[in-house]
Amino acid sequence: MFKKINYTAAVLALLFGTAAKAQVTTQSPYSRYGLGNIKPLVLPQYRAMGGISTAIFSPTGYSNINMQNPASYAGISLTTADIGASGTIMNLKKGDASERSFNGSLNHVTLAFPVSRGSALSVGVLPYTELGYEFSNRATLTSAGGTTSEQIDYLYSGEGGLNKAYLGYGFQIGEHFRLGANAEYIFGNLMQTGSSELVNQTDGNGNSNVINARVQSKNSIGGMSFSYGAQYNIPFNTKTSFTLGYSGSAGSNINSKRSIVATQYLKNPTTGDENTALDTLSNMQRPNAKMKLPMMHNFGISLQKYNVWVIGADYRRGKWSDFSIGDVNQQLQDTYGFSVGGQITPDITSIGSYWNRVDYRLGFSYDKTYVQLNNQDIKQSAISLGFGFPLAPSPSRRSFYKINFTTEIGKRGALTNGLIQENFVNFHLGFTLNDRWFQRFKFD
Repeated sequence: MFKKINYTAAVLALLFGTAAKAQVTTQSPYSRYGLGNIKPLVLPQYRAMGGISTAIFSPTGYSNINMQNPASYAGISLTTADIGASGTIMNLKKGDASERSFNGSLNHVTLAFPVSRGSALSVGVLPYTELGYEFSNRATLTSAGGTTSEQIDYLYSGEGGLNKAYLGYGFQIGEHFRLGANAEYIFGNLMQTGSSELVNQTDGNGNSNVINARVQSKNSIGGMSFSYGAQYNIPFNTKTSFTLGYSGSAGSNINSKRSIVATQYLKNPTTGDENTALDTLSNMQRPNAKMKLPMMHNFGISLQKYNVWVIGADYRRGKWSDFSIGDVNQQLQDTYGFSVGGQITPDITSIGSYWNRVDYRLGFSYDKTYVQLNNQDIKQSAISLGFGFPLAPSPSRRSFYKINFTTEIGKRGALTNGLIQENFVNFHLGFTLNDRWFQRFKFD
């Protein structure tokens, strides 16, 4: 048991070390709107298949945690731990200009424990939204008589994001039907800043004579929400089955503490450093505002031959036009999207060839996001490719390990109507442990 704990702790230390050295943010101008960019609540093994998860159920082979549909917990027969990290290479394009960046972070920590035959409990934390951007626009201000003009820079930045901690339970009813639910706690901070600065910051003697202005908005969020799911399995024979799945979440009201502070400041014309704020013009506090989350619906189908292959498709909708903070509608659009994908394992019991025991995954996803700019919907699409690399089991064959690696290549936005196109490559790395914890044995 101590060897197993040390093995898991070593992987955790590696992942946390990787996250500590990387920036925990995104570089997406579109994250400025709403709660930021919404992240799929699935692990790397599902993202490699385009994100299909609503109808995915694995009653044999490795146990995987599928928090997108808590009904799937009923298929977890071994204590399961899954931890992972992710990274993104982002290339922003607008006209002839482009900019590239890399960001990475610890992505998820999840656990699941079988409670009885046909039921299991799962707990974990993973990112829900990402907020991170920094850009500027330059404009020319002309006096009323048209005799003088000044150039002014408008600077925008944001950082933060929301996380989701959950506790879920799934159970089987009869031979083919499963139900499950998650209690979720959403928490985090969203910080956004807008500044205006005159380009010419000096007088004739080289001294700063310009007072700049800034408005900073901070939203601290924390509250409960709930999600639920169901799956129905239709077996064709002892090895092949068809599954129907549904999962969703009801619109929840969670706490939002919002503050808006307006300040004036000077800027050193030589170094570009900011001096201490001259004055606070306004400090508005809304400690008891409520944030209303939308209803979400996911529908899925899958066809699988146990331990050999699985293919499936998901369709999702979100009522984001109902999203509001402090009873103020945030003018977002309803979302929809779909995913298709699959996995094949040539021979999970192969002894002669390691590569026959590897999982090979492929998928595609498409989404209309809740952002609309210049009368154009912001859409995103991606293709995904991934592998599940099994590691040597413990000598007693009571513990099993797998490394899951996924690459997503996609884009968000467009180059038309003065918009920005984001071309991204996402990397996801996960470590899965299956073990027989909390079980007594007469002989070891």
